[in-house]
Amino acid sequence: MVEPLDKADLAARRFDTVLIANRGEIAARIQRACRELGLKTVAICSEADKQAPYGKTADSFLCIGPSNAASSYLNQDAILLAAHLTGAGAVHPGYGFLSENAAFSEAVEKAGLVFIGPEASSIATMGDKIAAKRAMILAGVPCVPGPDTSLPDDPASVERIAQEIGYPVIIKAAGGGGGRGMRVVPEAGQLHEAIALTREEARQAFGSPALYMEKFLQHPRHIEIQVLCDIHGNAIWLGHRDCSMQRRHQKVVEEAPAPGIPSETIKPVSMACVEACRQIGYRGVGTFEFLYENGAFYFIEMNTRLQVEHPVTEMTSGIDIVQAQIQVAQGLTLETAQGDVTCTGHSFECRINAEDPESFLPSAGTISDLALPEGPGIRVDTHIHAGYRVSPYYDSLIAKLIVHAPNRAEAMAEMRDALAATRIEGISTNLPLLRALFDDEGFVRGGTDIHYLEQWLKHRRAA
Repeated sequence: MVEPLDKADLAARRFDTVLIANRGEIAARIQRACRELGLKTVAICSEADKQAPYGKTADSFLCIGPSNAASSYLNQDAILLAAHLTGAGAVHPGYGFLSENAAFSEAVEKAGLVFIGPEASSIATMGDKIAAKRAMILAGVPCVPGPDTSLPDDPASVERIAQEIGYPVIIKAAGGGGGRGMRVVPEAGQLHEAIALTREEARQAFGSPALYMEKFLQHPRHIEIQVLCDIHGNAIWLGHRDCSMQRRHQKVVEEAPAPGIPSETIKPVSMACVEACRQIGYRGVGTFEFLYENGAFYFIEMNTRLQVEHPVTEMTSGIDIVQAQIQVAQGLTLETAQGDVTCTGHSFECRINAEDPESFLPSAGTISDLALPEGPGIRVDTHIHAGYRVSPYYDSLIAKLIVHAPNRAEAMAEMRDALAATRIEGISTNLPLLRALFDDEGFVRGGTDIHYLEQWLKHRRAA
């Protein structure tokens, strides 16, 4: 539970300058939120991002290393040195990179700075999928069938666990994320090979060979619940999102609210998430991710950071999540109580990636021409412009196109028009794929499962 802070602790959390430890569209988004709150900003960059437009509008702009992320955006010492040199009082990690790194959170706080995110202990607990599942069970959050312990080394014991769960099962890395370190096992004969392969992958990718096993749900949807918590024990949830439109566990389109889920079904689950936050003393923004199948929710993980898809929740709730995240980090009390949260209308977000729409290979190069849609209910979060060079060193996401309308059908129509008005030339993008998807009958109906997009792509290639 949350311990009360004295006046000295609260005073120590006040800051007037934020170092943004990230790049791209999320760096521009955080900078805008800081400006609206009257805060100064420090932008950092690698050699590849020296021409980033948000660098020109920051109060300070420092290059902290070479183009490769390991020597720049993942270099904790360089980021802390940049904060010290510029007088920043806080560090906002955005998403990706160091945003869910417990050691970085702790290092920031030990340096006398404020980490705009959860405490290191919360990140560590929720980053370990086994510990997270155990915490959720204690809080009454429904979980996927399977033990809340890591798999033993004894083959016979592993076989017994799989039999008790019932095939198909899924093997997961305890420290995994981003769709890595997972294997589905349809039958007993494939169990031990899958465990051996996943254990080695987990060791190399996450530094730990620990695995766990759960029931594999065959046709679930991916539903998320957004939470916001302050350091005084207050916690609220801001509605829900459907992020089922995925390819290789990477989201392509998100929407809020999740269509076709009754409020009486999702409300008790959401309240259990809020209670879990109170029990572990969680602060800041977070997202509980669930699989939803046959009217039941199953917790899979919690993201202890700002999500890429936060705009759809902002559009439906009317709450600026990034500003609230910064204010909570300053020690302020949440301005909104649960009873004041009202989600209205429907919102979609399309992730526009610099990639070939058929092969999905990244597409680096210079944007020769650019046209982005404008108008009521349309929002574009991006850092690109005509003449901007898309780097091959980082994630392919270059823009997020978001729409909001009174209902899902109108939001769908709004997104079609917005996609038609979007033009990015000089590189390849996934715009043709997004346009085709919003004309697909199955997606238009709503409620598709997490396998729908990959099956849809397979049928398109075969046609």
